[in-house]
Amino acid sequence: MNATEKVVCVIGASGYVASWLIKLLLNHGYTVRATVRDPNNPKKTEHLVSLDGAKERLHLFKADLLEEGCFDSIVDGCQGVFHTASPVIFSSTDPQAELIDPAIKGTLDVLISCAKIPTIRRVVLTASIVSVLYNENPLTPDVVVDETWFSDSSFCVKNKHWYMASKTLAEEAAWKFAKENGIDLVVLNPGFMFGPLLQPTLNGTSEVVLGFTKGENTFPSSTYWLVDVRDVAYAHIQAFEIPSASGRYCLVKKVVQFPEILKTLNQLYPTLGLQAKSEDEDKPLEPVFKVSQEKAKSLGVGFIPWDVGLRDIIESLKEKGFLSI
Repeated sequence: MNATEKVVCVIGASGYVASWLIKLLLNHGYTVRATVRDPNNPKKTEHLVSLDGAKERLHLFKADLLEEGCFDSIVDGCQGVFHTASPVIFSSTDPQAELIDPAIKGTLDVLISCAKIPTIRRVVLTASIVSVLYNENPLTPDVVVDETWFSDSSFCVKNKHWYMASKTLAEEAAWKFAKENGIDLVVLNPGFMFGPLLQPTLNGTSEVVLGFTKGENTFPSSTYWLVDVRDVAYAHIQAFEIPSASGRYCLVKKVVQFPEILKTLNQLYPTLGLQAKSEDEDKPLEPVFKVSQEKAKSLGVGFIPWDVGLRDIIESLKEKGFLSI
């Protein structure tokens, strides 16, 4: 690619995945147009503008996911767009307003802008493994989940899995719009992400991990589908650069039960002395299962061991002053 072909846009730049994605894009020589809600908030931007290459090739723009048309001028001239922004709330008082509407409308607003720009050759959407797993299909140890699985939004709503419903409906809307408008869309479905934080603020993942250090499980599941954030960021770039990349990619290193996470934390940090604390202590653990890595490995993803990612996010939380152990 020449310099004019290495201009991309990252939507939701201050987030966990996006921050790592921007770091890697800059390392790969890309010029990055990055959107944030408030470019004047140093907590959202300082870690980005301090990255290697940022002074020369990172440009920040103010944008609101719910404002149709605000991405038109930002993506104009880009060859690729990475849409990473979506609300991550595991306990919502108004799921329609807080989760479902922003996820769907935000995704469509980005795609509507992309459909207007002929230079854009591919859009990479950060979806989630939760838009794969949540349906009536039983998840047992002999099951191998792959990209042909889809969550059922009505099942999610019936069971009040609101975050899962928002991600499922947003991915469905994205595929429908892309097909109708000739957009080359690739979707990544990562699991629950571990690994170091670049941003100085807590996000949904790191808040759950802080709960781990108290023996608490605040996630609406007793099994975790773990993947390192660095693998996810790398997969985004590969999904854009590899011409044959298409469809969906599940990104999960391993499915791990909550007690195993606590056991590993106790081994890494013996002073924690963790024991499980949960509102559902009497509820049986959900079984583990497998998630196929075959398609993800075609992107060159090697998968960092999950305990390395767990250690690294804990060390990151310590370094940033959120945790003292």
